[in-house]
Amino acid sequence: MKEQVVADVSKLPNHGFGAASLTWWGTLAFILIEATGFALAVATYLYLQSLAPAWPLAVAPPDLFAGSLMTVVLAASVLPNVFLSRWAERQDLRLVRWGLLAMSLLGVIPLIIRIFEFAALNVKWDTNAYGSVVWVLLGLHTTHLVTDVADTLVLTALMFTRHADNRRRYGDVQDNAMYWNFVVLAWLPVYGCIYWVPRL
Repeated sequence: MKEQVVADVSKLPNHGFGAASLTWWGTLAFILIEATGFALAVATYLYLQSLAPAWPLAVAPPDLFAGSLMTVVLAASVLPNVFLSRWAERQDLRLVRWGLLAMSLLGVIPLIIRIFEFAALNVKWDTNAYGSVVWVLLGLHTTHLVTDVADTLVLTALMFTRHADNRRRYGDVQDNAMYWNFVVLAWLPVYGCIYWVPRL
């Protein structure tokens, strides 16, 4: 009879980072689903534009300032977000706390800008098909901003409590950073559609 070899796995970590984590794969799957939603919304926008005799319909194009400011703020948030992800992988609690505080602020600022952005569209959601689709695009992105900022605020609070001792929280911070990168990346085609397609 063959001797059975048993491996001692008691010293292995109970949570992995990146692709070694199930929550990372769940976050990635969610991002792919949401990216499909953005792609469908952009396709709807472009389809409606192709049918219209003029675009935008009977209104002035959106004012550029608020949307461009949003783009600058979101682009500027990528660098501290990359650092936050690295600090989380190193499990540097002090730097992760500072990074989460910075990302909380860099998440709230776009939400404030977004209030002015809706006003800068120069159209109400129920004015016509153009108004409906630009409000859907902006609303879709706003929903993602709000959910990621809420997640960042919760993680920030947790990292200032006894929950920071849990190694898994650092993985959660990394997953949140990956999702923020998606929110920033998803904004670029939305920004192009809303602000620049009507000016072509």
